[in-house]
Amino acid sequence: MKKHLTWISSALLSLGLGLAGARAQDAPPLGDLATMSLSEDLQGTVRAPEFPPGDEWLNSDHPLTLQELKGKIVLLDFWTYCCINCMHVIPDLKRLEEKYKDSLVVIGVHSAKFKTEKDTDNIRQAVRRYEVRHPVINDADFQVWSSYGIRAWPSFALINPEGKVVGLTSGEGVYDTLDPILAELTDHYRQAGKLNLTPFPYSPESVKAPQSLLAYPGKLAADGPTDRLVISDSNHNRILVASLGGAIQASVGSGEEGLRDGDFKTARFHHPQGVFLDAAAGKIYVADTENHAIRLIDLKAKTVTTLAGTGKQARRLNQEGKGKTLDLNSPWDVLKKGDLLYIAMAGSHQIWTLDLKTNDARVFAGSAREDLLDGPLRQAALAQTSGLCAGGENLYFVDSETSSLRVTGFAPSSSVTTLVGRGLFEFGDNDGPADG
Repeated sequence: MKKHLTWISSALLSLGLGLAGARAQDAPPLGDLATMSLSEDLQGTVRAPEFPPGDEWLNSDHPLTLQELKGKIVLLDFWTYCCINCMHVIPDLKRLEEKYKDSLVVIGVHSAKFKTEKDTDNIRQAVRRYEVRHPVINDADFQVWSSYGIRAWPSFALINPEGKVVGLTSGEGVYDTLDPILAELTDHYRQAGKLNLTPFPYSPESVKAPQSLLAYPGKLAADGPTDRLVISDSNHNRILVASLGGAIQASVGSGEEGLRDGDFKTARFHHPQGVFLDAAAGKIYVADTENHAIRLIDLKAKTVTTLAGTGKQARRLNQEGKGKTLDLNSPWDVLKKGDLLYIAMAGSHQIWTLDLKTNDARVFAGSAREDLLDGPLRQAALAQTSGLCAGGENLYFVDSETSSLRVTGFAPSSSVTTLVGRGLFEFGDNDGPADG
């Protein structure tokens, strides 16, 4: 097991100030897993701190304790709902929960980055939107975060069935990191007769949500002359085409998650977000976010085709080339100008272009560093770009992670300028001067 744990060991010693300013001086003096023997790796050296009383819980009908989870492998997921990296690990967690459904319990520890993210009702909506079914504790005061010495979102703490911390890790791509560890933990504690294989009872918030025509619609596009309104009905995995008065004209997509081209009834999307209506051509361009793909709806032929993306999230930066051969990274919005489709690539903190004639996909703006830094297109730092809008010869965009409104030109020689926004840790929910 040691070969699997070496990569995650050093985080246990990283105490001090977390990214959100939460002090970690109360974190236990945990050892370096890379130097431990196999038995010590499995058994852990420090008992996991109990959850603080009084915190609110979601997807559970009562506040949980680690004591009642004894016999289960527990994985704590430290997240905040605005963070694209936290969104990216949700599919990995779902795969692990399904594979180890009898032995593993995932607990979401929501440690908010911004003030409004501390509100339990807001977290509840995020839990429903992301379709998270495991229990989530609202760690609004960073007590759990601080007790484990966490320093970044997302981070994970693994606890064995005896209540001891096995190790920490952080970042994306956690399935490949955790899968072999969970396999060995499950096998070891099953043979030792210390594994509780009774299914864990969940109380998902999604069951309590009222049913409606739309489910967390992401974006829309409208055109007056054709009397057309396009809605990305994100959590229903479909695109709705309606009149401006709201009469539904077409439902595009079967409603099932997936990446499948075809006619309107059989095509599949996965939580689509941005849409751009080319009314004259009778076409709709779609940022199919969780498929990491760009799709094209042809209203005349009544078909859906994939223009770019393979269905997999890009793990390497700035890999340009032909659109259908490339992995993309959470495209969140699209805008067409001429033969170019501009793509808000939220996952890599960039804006890309897709040439609709050649199918070439290229970085247009953003160095891939997550920050608020103005300058020439490829040197500027963006932060989870999530919306695009054209105004004359200007391209306006919003960066979710810095609560900023920014602008650039369409010319390759353009630069990025910030109109509103101050940085990664400024929510900016105040009226006043734009530069205030």
